[in-house]
Amino acid sequence: MEKFELTILGCGSARPTLRHHPSAQAVNVRDKIFMVDCGEGAQHAFNRARLRFARLSGVFVSHLHGDHCLGLPGLISSLALMGRTAALHVYSPAGLEEVLRPLLAAFSPGIGYEVAFHVVDHRRPTVVYADRSVEIVAFPLSHRVPCVGYAFKEIAPLPHIRREMIDHYGIPTWAIAGIKQGGDWIAPDGTTVPHSLLTRPADKPRTYAYVSDTTPLAHVPEAVAGANLLYHEATYAHNLAATAHQRGHSTAHEAAQFALRAGAKRLVIGHFSARYDNEQPLLDEAQAVFAATTLAAEGLRVAVE
Repeated sequence: MEKFELTILGCGSARPTLRHHPSAQAVNVRDKIFMVDCGEGAQHAFNRARLRFARLSGVFVSHLHGDHCLGLPGLISSLALMGRTAALHVYSPAGLEEVLRPLLAAFSPGIGYEVAFHVVDHRRPTVVYADRSVEIVAFPLSHRVPCVGYAFKEIAPLPHIRREMIDHYGIPTWAIAGIKQGGDWIAPDGTTVPHSLLTRPADKPRTYAYVSDTTPLAHVPEAVAGANLLYHEATYAHNLAATAHQRGHSTAHEAAQFALRAGAKRLVIGHFSARYDNEQPLLDEAQAVFAATTLAAEGLRVAVE
């Protein structure tokens, strides 16, 4: 199975603590890395996780609150010092480019590579990126400012070749690509060997969904339904639900309810309020509703399975 892995770089909320960095994640899809949110310290956490900056393809920002994007100026500057030449693509709701361009002009002039900003529609689900490995869908969330979540949807891989059958029929290497694409093999004597006999079904495509700052959603976005792995903010325990909703957030209980409604296979909760020195009560609260829940923590790696 191809690599599809989440690494938590930061899982705290707005107020800094000694326990957690602000929001940032790295999603590795077949050795191409996408950063999701980029709070302060994201590049340090990226280094500590021993991830390779050369494989960083893009940054996907959920909304324009500082704890989700203030790490970007430093990251962009550091990439220049590393000699980056490939373009860095940054996706976010409207307004980020207008904020960052003056900072980059003042502190990182002549960085030597292109920083390409892409405005993400926060009002409706939109495919914002696609390649041969993954399609990334942005979907609306309900926060105090325009905010989106992101679903990383793996493109279905090609069928697996049955090596013993290839050897049995003496099929040359040059023909394998066509067989994987769905073709049959025509033997020299004219016999047709069907594609189904030469391959095994491909692994089912997987989905990772990131639900950033939001009050509880009334419906499950289509892109999130059935996600193999779901990250959902859980800023507060449920006894502070009124405070959570007033500030545009969810509780651990509500995150678990959403995971249950979404049919997710596994839930990771994060974006913890600084008031919690120990997040175990948040975990207990979520697991009472959705047993397959894990607490986010800096450096945590989770395979999307």
